[in-house]
Amino acid sequence: MACRKDTLLLVALLSFVTFYVRAKVDIDMDDTVSVYRGDPAELHCRYSFSEEPSMMMVQWFVKYPNGSRERISYRDLTIERVDEGTDYTDRITVAGDSNSETLTVLTVKLSDEREFFCQVNGMAAGNGERKTHLAVFDPPEAPVIEGVHSGISVSSHLLSKIASCEARKGYPRPNITWYRDETPLIPINGEINVVTLVTREASGFYTVQSELQYKITKEDKDALFSCKVSYFVPGDVRTSASQDINITVHYPTTNVELWRELPKGLVKEGDTVEIRCQGDGNPPPPYTFNREQQPEIELDSTNGQLVLHEVTRRDSGVYQCRTLDLDTEEDVVGNMHLTVHYLDPAVVVPKDSEVMSKGESLTATCNALSSLNTSTVWFKDDREIGRGHMLFLEDATFDTAGEYVCEVSVPTLAGFQSTGSVHIIVQGVPKIKDAENVDMEERAGKWVNLSCEARGYPRPIIAWSIYGTQSWREVLNRVTEDSVQSLVTLKVTSDITAICNATNDMGVETKTHSIKSMSMVTPAAKFQEGSGIIIVIIIICILLLAILGSVLYFLYKKGKLPCGRSGKQEITAEKPNKEDIVVEMKAEKTEEAVLLKGVNGDKKPMNDQYIDLRK
Repeated sequence: MACRKDTLLLVALLSFVTFYVRAKVDIDMDDTVSVYRGDPAELHCRYSFSEEPSMMMVQWFVKYPNGSRERISYRDLTIERVDEGTDYTDRITVAGDSNSETLTVLTVKLSDEREFFCQVNGMAAGNGERKTHLAVFDPPEAPVIEGVHSGISVSSHLLSKIASCEARKGYPRPNITWYRDETPLIPINGEINVVTLVTREASGFYTVQSELQYKITKEDKDALFSCKVSYFVPGDVRTSASQDINITVHYPTTNVELWRELPKGLVKEGDTVEIRCQGDGNPPPPYTFNREQQPEIELDSTNGQLVLHEVTRRDSGVYQCRTLDLDTEEDVVGNMHLTVHYLDPAVVVPKDSEVMSKGESLTATCNALSSLNTSTVWFKDDREIGRGHMLFLEDATFDTAGEYVCEVSVPTLAGFQSTGSVHIIVQGVPKIKDAENVDMEERAGKWVNLSCEARGYPRPIIAWSIYGTQSWREVLNRVTEDSVQSLVTLKVTSDITAICNATNDMGVETKTHSIKSMSMVTPAAKFQEGSGIIIVIIIICILLLAILGSVLYFLYKKGKLPCGRSGKQEITAEKPNKEDIVVEMKAEKTEEAVLLKGVNGDKKPMNDQYIDLRK
């Protein structure tokens, strides 16, 4: 009997176990949901039953840091609600169907980072629970770096604080990494050390402060230090970099450089020279200047600058700049050689002036002592006439005379030049310009200007010899070193001879102006004179005709002319044609014809006033 009861109990237990093993629920949830602070967060709970439940209940729980759990929502087939009196009463919503449910946290806070549990109970159909961790993120502010303001000496054997970096209000906790020229600095014992301070604020944010301690070397004087903060965001890790800073490194001077700042290029006498000195130490040490030939004499200088005013060739030489190495307490010296170039005044041979005779030749030289190669150019009247230090003058004329200037320059130094000159004088018999004699005609009573210009050395004297008029005077007498010009004005009263005499110690030359006087005749007088001649001719013709008529008339009276039976021939006037020669005699300024008179003085009829000369 007891054995039977045990058997029945075992069968019932197996049946119960079999039922519950067969009836189960599967729940699917994300392990982690990541959101930014202030954003909404959706937590999904998906479930399925192996058998259709007759009743179903879904509950959400949260777990607090102390380990306790609290339900925040409940839903079954008939009821869906958010629990009252919790931190999420007004901050969550729940929505679902028969297979899933979504819990939405409307505005996520930092304190919401915790585990959320979804519990599903289908009674006989099975029950189960899964959880999701809600991760909250808030990026920190940009990192702020601050370097030390004082210089750091390389002589220190201890680690020195270089800079500090701070990243504020980040969640979760950000991390700070130090960089030197974009290379991350890894802590090394005795060389690099990083001290980090993390502060959790009441609001839940983290503030991270980091201090870099570093063993400074001279090579760090140009290095750039920076810090970068790395922080988590949903699904990623990001970084934000600070500004780069440079630190002031103090190190001793081990080398000194000396150079010429001004002028650029070659130095010539008269220039102002500026010499600068700079060492490789920091801060710059005091410098002193001296000449290598006189090390005990300190030259005046200011802040590593030596100025030499209006240098001469005597200022050439080696200049030194000195400073003290504070580590070794030995002098550090820099050297520079200064060369001052010079160009002496040009020397011309012959010197000052030289007298030549016409036709002679002369060689002039021009030289100037210089530290550089020179070039020589000759000028006369601002016109280039030759190159080279020698000038050849051949077959001298008066045009050869004048000022000859030689210019000696240094091609490699612009504006560096020297000049000299020689004055050439050519002596000889005076030479009158346009010496040919001049013949001219001028109206009587007119004033005439005569010019005479002569060259020669010694300078000639001009004297005028004027014949034919007393009305003359010299109005201009202009002289130069070897020439003279005279201008006279005279009145033409008759034929004039004016002789210009140019005289000096070497001889004389003359020029003659011959002026022929012409009567003063006006155009009206010329017209009246011509009219008088015509009248005289007409009168002579009339007289000849009268004599001829008288002769003919006399012959007629004597019967010497064959005039027909009546013993006389009438002189008649026929109508003239173009072949007839007819002379009409008229008185001047009258329309009345002149009557031909015979020896007895009788007037002839009008028909007898025309004489046919064809017979």
